[in-house]
Amino acid sequence: MTLAPEQVDEWTVGTLDLDEYLGRIGQDRAKPSAAALRELAKAHILAVPFENVDVVLEQHKGIALEDVIGKLVRRRRGGYCYEHGSLFAAAAEQLGYTVRRLVARVQPQKNGPYTHMTLVVEADGVQHLVDVGFGAGMLVPMPLVDGAVVDQAGWPHRLVADGDRWRLQKQEGDDWTDLHAFTLTPMHRIDYEVYHHYTSTHPRSPFTGQLVIMRLEEGLSRKLVGEEFIVERPDGTKETTTIPPERLDATLRELDVILTEDELAKLLTRYPS
Repeated sequence: MTLAPEQVDEWTVGTLDLDEYLGRIGQDRAKPSAAALRELAKAHILAVPFENVDVVLEQHKGIALEDVIGKLVRRRRGGYCYEHGSLFAAAAEQLGYTVRRLVARVQPQKNGPYTHMTLVVEADGVQHLVDVGFGAGMLVPMPLVDGAVVDQAGWPHRLVADGDRWRLQKQEGDDWTDLHAFTLTPMHRIDYEVYHHYTSTHPRSPFTGQLVIMRLEEGLSRKLVGEEFIVERPDGTKETTTIPPERLDATLRELDVILTEDELAKLLTRYPS
């Protein structure tokens, strides 16, 4: 029996030029290890923005790996979870890591749909949650161990086993807030196509009607949500500024999102005035 191409390489991992990707995030090849995985994930998040501009502009080409490479690597743009996750997973597998592609329910206390792509990657014999596409959430991997607490750019995060699922939590004061919940059931490529279709087209999706751009670094979280520019620090300070249309381009550039003149002009027609 002859296997269909998608059965041979469902994720088309071979499409990725690994050295081109590593150049994009400023990393060299390294043998698989927990330390190397940490540096790889952190470098990816620092280099590649989380952003949904193409969704807002209704010009998203899709999440096939070749399209993701063209956008995030060659055009040096950003993307959202499916783009980040598929790109990082392909690179990690080429480097020799074992990767499981999963789906999470964001803010499970609100009973939203399972739509968020996340990864579990094995390094040094330990499974790690690697969530490079969670916006201003995680900066480094977390060992998949019940009760594990890891500092994420200054904000403590915790993993909690809950039956057959895991909950990712963030400490807020004396409390822990659920960010998302996931199981270890592996997904197929077609699953993400369905999730992406909903997330990029449904009117109730948080990504279709407003800009959502996020950047995370040590001690600093920056977000542009709609027209609100939000800067947060681990000490609890928070600054919110309304960005007028004439400052949109400069704000996008500050967040490492560089648009063409046509893209910016089109975006301004959909931006609150």
